[in-house]
Amino acid sequence: MGKVVLVTGAARQLGGRFVRRIQRDPDVERVIAVDAMTPPHRLGSAEFVRTDIRQSAIARVLAEHAVDTVVHLAVTGGSAGTGGAHSTVKETNVIGTMQLLGACQKSPTVRRLVVKSSTSVYGGTPRDPAVFTETTEPKSLPAGGFAKDAAEVEGYVRGFARRRPDVAVCVLRFANILGPFADSALAEYFSIPVMPTVLGYDPRLQFVHEDDVLEVLRLAAREPRRGTLNSGTFNIAGDGVLLLSQCSRRLGRPTLPLLLPALNWVGAALRAVGASDFSPEQIRLLTHGRVVETTQMREVLGFDPLYTTAETFADFARSRGTGLLPPERVGRVVDRVAAMLDANGLDRLKDDAYAAEGAKR
Repeated sequence: MGKVVLVTGAARQLGGRFVRRIQRDPDVERVIAVDAMTPPHRLGSAEFVRTDIRQSAIARVLAEHAVDTVVHLAVTGGSAGTGGAHSTVKETNVIGTMQLLGACQKSPTVRRLVVKSSTSVYGGTPRDPAVFTETTEPKSLPAGGFAKDAAEVEGYVRGFARRRPDVAVCVLRFANILGPFADSALAEYFSIPVMPTVLGYDPRLQFVHEDDVLEVLRLAAREPRRGTLNSGTFNIAGDGVLLLSQCSRRLGRPTLPLLLPALNWVGAALRAVGASDFSPEQIRLLTHGRVVETTQMREVLGFDPLYTTAETFADFARSRGTGLLPPERVGRVVDRVAAMLDANGLDRLKDDAYAAEGAKR
């Protein structure tokens, strides 16, 4: 008898792609796709069950289909294009997870649980370390938004793991997910013709490609390979980092540096007109950035992403087309200005050195 895998969040783009992907696994017999909305995309041979995970009916779904593996992808930050209210998204993230975990706790057949989380649980402050590991405690807990939801979800998952030690639990903390089909708030931000930024800051960013997300979810949903362990908490990100200024250059989209209060006002205006989900949480990311360590992902989970951070962003940029300015021209201009500034700075240093030498004499 093969595995029976239940996937939540099947109506979203990532959930639908994973449902189709997991069906090709020879160890999987049936896939049960769950969402409160009818998916706009095909789900292959999966059986779709329209139900809201915030309701107790999810327990009946687990029992009726004798589900042994649950992949929880309905933890999301939402986006301006989804049409869902923030309160509804939060309820699905937190209340929905509580209901799902309660159903899993009562189910005698569930043996594996995979939860999609986010590196946003580390928060974003000027006092944060340069690189986060899985054991790094945030300097301050997220005050709201998706980051707070993800932190609460992980807390409930840890409680479930203590109550059901017989269930293998895997929490995957993804960096910002990008790719040709990305529908996240950050993807919307990178699609704005002129990108507002925080004056005086150039944060470091990490990305993970959609295809790598699907593969690591598949890896976590099956029995571990020899020499690996797919139970625990893992940071998932592509190698390397990109500065926000490098991202804007590669997109050919100019930036508009603003003081932080003005950027908060712009973010509120963009949210009001539905142009982008430019949340306070995203502003913190675009101020302080976030980089995570991925040693555990490679050495314990046994996963090597196919795409680096730079390659992920390049694939995303190709899908968005050319911005207002040709990237090559923007790059040449910025490099020329940087070289001029470096040369002027070197001349000033020489002048200061000569002046200091003259004063000694």
